[in-house]
Amino acid sequence: MSAVKAPLNPLAIAKLLGPSNPTLDHLVRFLNSVRGTDKVLMFIQYWSKVLIWWLQFRSPAVKSVSGALSLVNRIQNFASPVSDFRILLRYYGLLPLVQYMHHIEYNPPASPVALTIERLQNWCNVIYYPLEHIYWLGAHQVIPISQQKTDLIGMWSCRFWAAYVVLEYGRLADQYLGLKSRETSLLKRVKAGDIEQDEDPEAEMASIKAERNSMLINACINTGYLPLTVHWSLAKSSFPDVLVGVFGGAASIFQIYSAWKATA
Repeated sequence: MSAVKAPLNPLAIAKLLGPSNPTLDHLVRFLNSVRGTDKVLMFIQYWSKVLIWWLQFRSPAVKSVSGALSLVNRIQNFASPVSDFRILLRYYGLLPLVQYMHHIEYNPPASPVALTIERLQNWCNVIYYPLEHIYWLGAHQVIPISQQKTDLIGMWSCRFWAAYVVLEYGRLADQYLGLKSRETSLLKRVKAGDIEQDEDPEAEMASIKAERNSMLINACINTGYLPLTVHWSLAKSSFPDVLVGVFGGAASIFQIYSAWKATA
């Protein structure tokens, strides 16, 4: 009597992942977070601009009916709602901001300069988020605002975002000076043998290096944002769309890296 064969299960291919897969688990955690999803969409939004520029560069105007231009239209049709959704996804932006404002008042940074800068940044965000929400509602005709006023509101929201970005350079500079001072002090104490019994200089140095790496990532993100905020803060700007894609796309890569590390 022949043995009964087990029914074919196409989903058994999942066994190739093994009994546990930390990378897959990490990816799920990353995409389940609002921040992770937003940064992936940010990558699509900005690099699509570079891809569109490249396709248009390759296809002369005389080939306006070519497949390449058709592809450009399809990419634009995809990228536009992605950008729109990212704004909508920030609907709750004021809540974590209030939480952060509460945190720094009861747990202020060691530097009074950093505290002042972060308070100013919070004020920028308190104005930026409502203006962006009003802009989105006006642009989608949810509330009755003229196109001229909608554009003006959007421009002013970006001006406060630009102010935040400029202030961030000051905060990063203050953070750098603080880290440099801590590192110099630690090295001097190690050299002099002036280390307490419960002190771990290697762990302290590792902490300083981790903070420095985080600072560098934030500096790269900020540098990607700066030209975009200036561009959108002007009534008339000649900044090319492809450079919007390059700077925004670069910032998205560092943002994805940061969000990925945060969900480890």
